[in-house]
Amino acid sequence: MSGLEVLQLPIWTDNYAYLLIDRPSGACALIDAPEAGPVLRALEARGLRLQAVWNTHHHPDHVGANLELAARTGAEICGPAADAARIPGLTRGLREGDRLQLGDEEVEVWETPAHTRGHLTLWAAAAGWLFPGDTLFLGGAGRLFEGTPGQLLAAMDRYAALPTAARVACAHEYTVANLRFAAAVLPGDGAIAAALRAAEARRAQGLPTVPGQIGEELRYNPYLRSGDPAIARALGVDPGDRVGVIAALRARKDAWRG
Repeated sequence: MSGLEVLQLPIWTDNYAYLLIDRPSGACALIDAPEAGPVLRALEARGLRLQAVWNTHHHPDHVGANLELAARTGAEICGPAADAARIPGLTRGLREGDRLQLGDEEVEVWETPAHTRGHLTLWAAAAGWLFPGDTLFLGGAGRLFEGTPGQLLAAMDRYAALPTAARVACAHEYTVANLRFAAAVLPGDGAIAAALRAAEARRAQGLPTVPGQIGEELRYNPYLRSGDPAIARALGVDPGDRVGVIAALRARKDAWRG
């Protein structure tokens, strides 16, 4: 049985960082580092010592506090080896197939380039926690700044193959906007409409929508339904062209102002 505890840290308007705590040993690591203050306060409140920062990608709202956290805690800074020059304070570059150890917990490293060329996803299999950074969001997916629709599809297929109970701890609170877009693409889809109502209700109460579950995402996230003929038809794409569906979804979302 896993002894992993995941502490979600809301930062700024819509960022999430995650403290991973191996309860038996007290070992602690941070996934993404937007700002040092909330992290240091959480560590102090729990009496924890930060051992490592695991960055999913190089954007400032994920690595901005690397140097301060390393200086204040002595934490190792880990991130994508493919993007080493853009990860401040990097001490260990991570590649596909690497394993991160946190006490008795093992976390798998996946290379999921799409949002950026060096983006990583972290999968804590024993505990059932997925940390996709900005590649997968609840109800949506990250913008393709440096990757391709084919790369994004490959990542989505990898996520879709996970156990349906896997928890999705993405890095931003974008769920309502993503589901409003999905509802605009498929206005008659009951699963999307129900998920949107639930997400709006949670946000109206000041509650997070994150984390979610892969099983839920398979029902209403259009990027995980690229083989659905209804989505292809709504986008004017050949139903057999899953890369084309992903490309059309992303292009329409980038221009969407709903």
